[in-house]
Amino acid sequence: MDSRYEAFCMASPLFYDALRSATNAGVSFSTANRALPDGWRREEQDDWLVFLPENLDLPMQGWKIHVSACLDNAERVLDKVWDYCVPRGLEFKFLRSSPALWLRSSKYAPRGYSGKLVTIYPPDEDACERVLTELGELLRGEPGPYILSDLRWGEGPLYVRYGGFASRYCVADGGQVVLAIADDKGELVPDRRDPVFYVPPWVSLPDFLAPHLAARNAVTVADLPYTVESVLHFSNGGGVYLGRDTRTGRQVVLKEGRPHAGLDSTGADAVARIDREHEVLRRLAGVPGVPEVYDLFDVGDHRFMAMQHVAGRPLHRALVRRYPLIDVGAVPEDFAAYAEWATKVHGQIEKTLHGIHERGVVYGDLHLFNIMIDDDDTVTLLDFEVTSLVTDNARPGLGNQGFAAPSGTTGADVDRYALACLRLALFLPMTQLLWLSRAKVHHFAEIIAEHFPVPDGFLAEAVRVIAPPPAASPQPEPLPPMTLDGDWPSLRDRMVRGILASASPEREDRLFPGDIEQFRLNGLGLAYGAAGVLHALSVTGAPRQPELEEWLLNRVKKPPHGTMLGLYDGLHGVAFTLDHLGHRQQALDLLDMCLSDDWQSLGLDLLGGLAGIGLNLAHFADRTGDAGLRELALRAAQLVGERLGDVESVPTTSGLANPYAGLFRGSSGPALLLMRAYDLTGSPDYLDRAAVALRQDLRRCVTRDNGAMEVDEGWRTMPYLAAGSIGIGIALDQYLDRRSDDEFAAAGESIHQAAQARMYVQSGLFAGRAGIVLYLAGRSADPRTDPAVAAQVRGLGWHAMPYAGGLAFPGDQLLRLSMDVATGTAGVLLAVGAARSDTPVHLPLIPPAKAARPRVPVSGRHGLVSPIL
Repeated sequence: MDSRYEAFCMASPLFYDALRSATNAGVSFSTANRALPDGWRREEQDDWLVFLPENLDLPMQGWKIHVSACLDNAERVLDKVWDYCVPRGLEFKFLRSSPALWLRSSKYAPRGYSGKLVTIYPPDEDACERVLTELGELLRGEPGPYILSDLRWGEGPLYVRYGGFASRYCVADGGQVVLAIADDKGELVPDRRDPVFYVPPWVSLPDFLAPHLAARNAVTVADLPYTVESVLHFSNGGGVYLGRDTRTGRQVVLKEGRPHAGLDSTGADAVARIDREHEVLRRLAGVPGVPEVYDLFDVGDHRFMAMQHVAGRPLHRALVRRYPLIDVGAVPEDFAAYAEWATKVHGQIEKTLHGIHERGVVYGDLHLFNIMIDDDDTVTLLDFEVTSLVTDNARPGLGNQGFAAPSGTTGADVDRYALACLRLALFLPMTQLLWLSRAKVHHFAEIIAEHFPVPDGFLAEAVRVIAPPPAASPQPEPLPPMTLDGDWPSLRDRMVRGILASASPEREDRLFPGDIEQFRLNGLGLAYGAAGVLHALSVTGAPRQPELEEWLLNRVKKPPHGTMLGLYDGLHGVAFTLDHLGHRQQALDLLDMCLSDDWQSLGLDLLGGLAGIGLNLAHFADRTGDAGLRELALRAAQLVGERLGDVESVPTTSGLANPYAGLFRGSSGPALLLMRAYDLTGSPDYLDRAAVALRQDLRRCVTRDNGAMEVDEGWRTMPYLAAGSIGIGIALDQYLDRRSDDEFAAAGESIHQAAQARMYVQSGLFAGRAGIVLYLAGRSADPRTDPAVAAQVRGLGWHAMPYAGGLAFPGDQLLRLSMDVATGTAGVLLAVGAARSDTPVHLPLIPPAKAARPRVPVSGRHGLVSPIL
């Protein structure tokens, strides 16, 4: 689960959207409507409203003040801040609405910016001290969540940190473009916004802040009878820690609740939920499958609960370790054994819930991540913080969409619905889609029954609870089978119909709904924005859309501040698309704009760095005959070669704190540019450096027991296109077209096995089954008749959803539909086009290797592994 997506599920039931899109229509704090005096202006920045005097000359960075508040005192606090700042000519900004404040205070809000209602920009340190002193007195006693990134002023709602006043950007160590401040040498460095107070090393803490830092550091846990050994989890509501009772030596779990933070949909904060969980666990003492609670205590104003440490692993990880649909070597006996295990586990959980209900309690939060299973397959439920009494007939204030009951379901029926979803999720963990269409339950039951020997009635019970005949919503029209044997134009037209129906040219922030990344990247690029969708429509034969092209042309005349430059995440990709669509001069103008920026300092990757930019420059050099662009493309390749390092310059695992492997964020993208430079110059040095890049990515791969090579992320392995092994496989095939290499050839065939699984949780191009289809189609001599390609295209039907008389596909996390290339319907369209179209369809600037690769069986744990049929 990626908690970032929760915030983008609140504005629309169908698509990821920014909350500001729902709150711009007048739902604002009343303070926002106050009249400004002459000489002042108001600006809008996403969820923020900015108020500043005309001709104000502020420094680019300095000590800024944040004001914290709760939902019930926010209006009062804002009025006091306004009355203080406006007469004194201080620039300030505040969140536009109560929903925006709730979002920043909710349980899964990013901890680095949680609690901030107002930001004030003092012009110097003297003014900062004066504002803190005077406004602090005016706001004395006003409650608000603690702002973790800042230093608190006294015991009130004012906080301070050193950071940027103006938006400036730099490239971080990992190659990402981030907000920046200048160091003592004038060089831009990342403006750190971690959930801990930080003073840059070249900045001196003002004397007036020293007592407050000392007070912060004086908080101690030395007198507690518990020690913290490690962190298990952090949320905005507090931490969960593995600890030990120093009196008994017993290992415990310590759960923390921060006041006024971690709000749920009822408005309850983390402290209230800790108190509720403590009370309920005492009531449920002795119920099998319910952990024991030991203690409740405070540290400062934070509430802590000590409870039993439950050994084992979460059910979702236990499932993955056994799950035969992702094992290309699984045989019928594996499916039978798994079905027996899964039904027994479900039976245990059902029995535990029955015991909880007998004590008059509704659990309210059943899902795969809240169930622990030990080595003996004994289950224990975790997280009782949203429980209620059966007699309350309540709905939980938090929930997992894949198990959350429909509106109107209350009391114990909430748990019964989740149990029904669990019947499906144990065999097909895609129940998030039921939130978009409960009718999908019938399709899921058919898929499960086709693959697993489940007991009679097991699936029928799930269907009965989730979509009971009397209350079922109207059935959508039947979906056509997603096979290569059907009519490709008809299938294409259904996807195109869904994509075009979702377009919103009246909006400025996006043209098509897609992944949450589109809001960070301004909705323009190939991966997550309009350029990618328009390109996919064009190359698959859909009719031109002049109005939608005009939207893109207008948006890039003056791109929004902070728009990225890269091929897949930014303006280079837009230039590529505009040229493809016939807007040559506008494309060249945009290219000139990109080249006027500091593009040579970007990272090396294909998504937004030098690899993609270099490929695009080489492409435009070919298209225009411009020798200057050719030289710039080679300059990009030279920089990549110089900065690449050697094979051991990367760690042996990908992601988390380490640089990613793979085609889009790893070293395989730079390898493509180096190979292109070899094609342009004939210099073998470029091919030698490409080999180093590929070995860097292979260094971060492991070969599983079934013979499939995947990227190793430490806690999981990944086969996918963007950050998994099949993207590396595409680059390996390109290299083998230019130079033979036995190691690369063997790795390519092991990677091919990773594209043979029956199940991929997501459908998207970058991290799902569509990427598998694209890879297999590119390797096949004739993808239209290839049974392995056909099987994967047919599998895309598992995710297909009806929308606007057409077809649409869910984005990453499966919580909402998406139309973009990286995660959604346009990416599926591109992949199926590669598999089915009579004309070549492929990723922008990444055509398949010239020679189709033979599929050589690889030895797995059950002997030879053959492609699925």
